[in-house]
Amino acid sequence: MSSPSDRPALHKVKPSIGIRLAGTGMAVPDVVVTNHDLAKKVDTSDEWITQRTGIHQRRIAPEGVTVRDLATAATAAAIKDAGIAPTDLDMLVLATTQPEMVCPSTAARVVAEVGASPAGALDVNAVCSGFVYALNVSTSLILSGAVRTVAVVGADVMSRMMDWKERSTCILFGDGAGAAILQASDNPDQGSLHLSMGSDGSQWRHLYCPRTPDQLPPDDSIFSGAYDTLQMNGREIYRFAVSTLQGEIDRALTACNLKPQDLSVIISHQSNMRILESAREKLGLPKEKVYINIDRYGNTSAASVAICLNELKQAGRVRPGDLVLFVALGGGLTWASNLWRV
Repeated sequence: MSSPSDRPALHKVKPSIGIRLAGTGMAVPDVVVTNHDLAKKVDTSDEWITQRTGIHQRRIAPEGVTVRDLATAATAAAIKDAGIAPTDLDMLVLATTQPEMVCPSTAARVVAEVGASPAGALDVNAVCSGFVYALNVSTSLILSGAVRTVAVVGADVMSRMMDWKERSTCILFGDGAGAAILQASDNPDQGSLHLSMGSDGSQWRHLYCPRTPDQLPPDDSIFSGAYDTLQMNGREIYRFAVSTLQGEIDRALTACNLKPQDLSVIISHQSNMRILESAREKLGLPKEKVYINIDRYGNTSAASVAICLNELKQAGRVRPGDLVLFVALGGGLTWASNLWRV
């Protein structure tokens, strides 16, 4: 399996303009499903789930609530928090594993529903890396001068991709959406200092969602037998996550000549609490510097980093001048990071 350290950083940002984090928002379903609730439906227990993942509960979207619904609500909340009009948006980049249709893009529907037309719209699919991919794309668009105000959104309803008889996957995921409004700034020291994206498609078979028999890998030993549901080789994904997360953090810090202690907080994809705690301990950081909310929401895929960002900002824990490292990894296999001065 290739490693992000095998090649140089994709983009060392040297902007003549800056980027301001103007606002954030989030939306999660009202329905809370605890580990005890799951234990009534599948062979598992609260203790088994908590010890392996750190998850205590997750939000599950009821029938009729879609990715677009959650993305629209999160975007509207971020627009309100930013104190701008919807028509101030030049672009909306939506990260999701589950676009509602092949055409039109879900992003275009969200633009219309929040009243932001004729803003540009783009769907991005990098699975759990999605929001950081979307953040990086939006960063590049603003720094190029093509746009000034962008909504970056991550939204997934992972419960619709679960085989609810397969305890190794159904216990992990939850539903939700998060959004951030980015605006061009006159302060060149504000915004992205370093960003990176990578992928290793040769390892796709470790995390995939097949629709038909011809989409199964030659070795389909992890296939549960249920099509249109997520299939995961937990052992291989865990190994990938541990090494890649640490590699991305090290690369970003090295590129900017920073030490872990210089960071105000690491906002990581919420894949597994043990992975996050291991990374924190290796970096020698106190608990408050690696944000964790997987215990309350589970793995919300493309939404997880965005939800973390919103909670931190609304709690006053992300402030102007702070150094924040966004990092994520997911299916594809994909990974991405963005080191940001707020």
